[in-house]
Amino acid sequence: MAEGERAAGGPVAVGRKAREVVARGERLGGLARNVLADHARALDQVRAALAPLLAELVAQELEGIPVSRLKDVTEGRLRLGALESAGFGSVRPVFEASRYELRQIPGVGAQTADQALAAARQIARALEETVSVRIDIDHPEPRTTALVIALRRIVEAGPDLRRAVDAAQGVQRQLAALLPAARPAGGRLRMALLGRAGRESALAAAGELRSLVADAVSKGVPMLLTQASTDLLRESSSDAEAWVDFELRSAEYYSQLAEIAGSAPDVEASEGFLPAEVADRVHAQGLDDTHRRVSLRGYQSFGARFALAQRRVVLGDEMGLGKTIQAIAVLAHLAADGHRHFLVVCPASVLINWTREIGSRSTLRAVPVHGPDRLDAYAEWRERGGVAVTTFDVLHTLPDPKKAEQHPLDAPAALVVDEAHYVKNPEARRSRAVARWTNRCERVLFLTGTPMENRVEEFRTLVRYLQPDLVPKIQGSDAVAGPHTFRRSVAPAYLRRNQQDVLTELPALVQVDEWEEFSAADEDAYREAVAAGNFMAMRRAAYVHAEKSAKLQRLRELVTEAAANELKVVVFSYFRDVLATVQRALGDAGVVLGPLAGGVPAVRRQQLVDEFADAAGHAVLLCQIEAGGIGLNLQAASVVILCEPQVKPTLEHQAVARAHRMGQVRSVQVHRLLATDSVDDRLLRILESKARLFDAYARRSDVAEASPDAVDVSDGAVARRIVEEEQERLALAGGGVSGAP
Repeated sequence: MAEGERAAGGPVAVGRKAREVVARGERLGGLARNVLADHARALDQVRAALAPLLAELVAQELEGIPVSRLKDVTEGRLRLGALESAGFGSVRPVFEASRYELRQIPGVGAQTADQALAAARQIARALEETVSVRIDIDHPEPRTTALVIALRRIVEAGPDLRRAVDAAQGVQRQLAALLPAARPAGGRLRMALLGRAGRESALAAAGELRSLVADAVSKGVPMLLTQASTDLLRESSSDAEAWVDFELRSAEYYSQLAEIAGSAPDVEASEGFLPAEVADRVHAQGLDDTHRRVSLRGYQSFGARFALAQRRVVLGDEMGLGKTIQAIAVLAHLAADGHRHFLVVCPASVLINWTREIGSRSTLRAVPVHGPDRLDAYAEWRERGGVAVTTFDVLHTLPDPKKAEQHPLDAPAALVVDEAHYVKNPEARRSRAVARWTNRCERVLFLTGTPMENRVEEFRTLVRYLQPDLVPKIQGSDAVAGPHTFRRSVAPAYLRRNQQDVLTELPALVQVDEWEEFSAADEDAYREAVAAGNFMAMRRAAYVHAEKSAKLQRLRELVTEAAANELKVVVFSYFRDVLATVQRALGDAGVVLGPLAGGVPAVRRQQLVDEFADAAGHAVLLCQIEAGGIGLNLQAASVVILCEPQVKPTLEHQAVARAHRMGQVRSVQVHRLLATDSVDDRLLRILESKARLFDAYARRSDVAEASPDAVDVSDGAVARRIVEEEQERLALAGGGVSGAP
């Protein structure tokens, strides 16, 4: 027994107890082996589905490469005259030919045939690393369907799959050494045949094995491994289920595809052209995903780790690249490290979105600090922790972080400031409030989609909050030399990636529900419409008082950010008067075309679309959704704004499809403006109750494209139901329903 006392992990008795320890270790090892085998099978299925698609893309690329380029690969040693005379104009037919076939060509000997084939294959291998499979949701075919189904198995497993695979690999590595060494401790005879050193070694291994198993159980590893295997062994999805799921979260599918295919974007570009010393520091930074509910793309993981490693930075990724998700990943990592308090400051127009995103993308608790109960919410946050989400206008009303002696609060582990260009004027009240909190917090993350290299003075102001020592080094000449030079010069405090740098696939359709709270004026207009039982007036009440419209304020912000990034925007509404209001609100915000409405002749419609496409840089096209949603090609647009949800879902689908289609070279962002506790909320709830599978089949059918009414719910029934619900909720008497479509 003394030998057992000396063993690592405490005493382990020889015999039955040792055998039990070994058995538990073997069961844990079996779970690990199963996960790794199931994961390997899932990856093989994706690669098998991907192979023919990649082969076709490579063949297409080879078709465009003149056969003369084979000489470059062989440094001029290859004689191509005979191949060219035989009609080989491109590299593709050479690549697809066999050695025997090439030898049959007059003038082509064994050496030439071998050299030509080797050169063609070398070019093909290089192409395999550069081509990217694009999944066209509007034109599914058997091969892409097989790929989507294979990918879904991995996507469905979620972030826990990566944790399970990592845990399985770690467990297997440790058990490989411990199990063989510990097994002799299970039998007294075997122990007796060992020398003293062998017995001590066996008991030590058994002790370590017991500790390993106990630690794994305490961390929930067996359950994690079991769940991962269950997820990976689920029956394959139906075609329709897989396509619907892909449409809802295409970014996660593409992220997995890029990782499995090894078709990651250019490393320098995805890392914002940071100098090596900064990039190395970021690579060394871990990122715990325990409290995160979403998988990150490679560049998003890098962005979160950049914020953690550099501590006080500006994340300036272009619109549509997921700055919010990266910020939430930072907070989730810090929460896993034991921190409890975080603060997000943002414009009022996105406060609800932040609250919803935190709840859906992480296990963290969001605490809105806004409205008449903001001080109570603030006190509750101080007491219980979580992510306090407040606005620039509210921040200065909160107790000064330096005056919390009675209820001491540790400084928030991180302060996130969204739309950070709002504090470019250091004298403004909101800027002074942000400055007080940045001085208190060790980690600060500013988010802005506005390219700072175009606004060097604004950037100096932002950096002064974060890393004042860096300000003297920020020179306007660096920006003049180009964005890459500028980013390298300000690397300690700034990271920006553009879509074309990091999105290698068919651009994802990024759909964002922009939830707003009615302003007081919006609320009055809405209650009046509800009291009158006027469904159509309810739908556009948010735009009655333009100067006080919460939706219109958010629309202006989206257009302003798009303009800063030189992106084209299409604004859709069912209502002409809403488009007229939007047109007045945008005023002199660059090129604003339209509205493209039902009464506009077909020739003029196409002229408007052409003017929109030909405009240099940013432009806005206003469209009535029934007029602009069918028959027009709007792929010049990469931002789509829907002023209100539609009673007919096919109208939205067709409108968005005008921009998100093959040939589109940028990610398409769809922002749907929605008001909480309103007709918008009710309408979405009713429409979402429809079966997804029916939508999946119907939307892709010829009947659906030709006749939206064939698959949409009854407009009149929806209107009556919503008006009645809203009148009951607001306790307003109505005289029936008017204005239904």
